[in-house]
Amino acid sequence: MIESRCGILCGECAYREQMGCAGCTQIQKPFWGDCCPVKACCEGKGRAHCGQCGEFPCALLKQFAYDEHQGDGGKRIEQCSCWKENET
Repeated sequence: MIESRCGILCGECAYREQMGCAGCTQIQKPFWGDCCPVKACCEGKGRAHCGQCGEFPCALLKQFAYDEHQGDGGKRIEQCSCWKENET
């Protein structure tokens, strides 16, 4: 089941309960700000998740995945790859 646009596993996110977040596939506006550029890009292209994009993994997704403070070392990119493989 797709939990996010970028590959984050929302079920493992500490903020999900703390902030009452239903995950980006279920919300219009993220709790952390006005907009998530990855979510906006993915939804703007009509994709369920980033792995479905012809530009995957793009510079924007890599920027978030490898961010020094908020990144996950590329785990979300791996997750999008898994979702893509399971679709075919």
